[in-house]
Amino acid sequence: MSVAKVMEIIAASPNSFDEAVKNGIARASETLQGITGAWVSEQKVAVENGRITEYRVAMRVTFILAD
Repeated sequence: MSVAKVMEIIAASPNSFDEAVKNGIARASETLQGITGAWVSEQKVAVENGRITEYRVAMRVTFILAD
């Protein structure tokens, strides 16, 4: 029987929301094993002088707990 856990993380990119998601999953994979999926719960941008400077995502990452 497998047991899964969900962890919320926030990731960012200067280029796009898509890249922010990829950055978040890549970084989470360095620490978490058994990642099976993720869903983006929130998207935000940082703005300076009328320009977007950073794309941010909050996401929930699901992973299977090791035996």
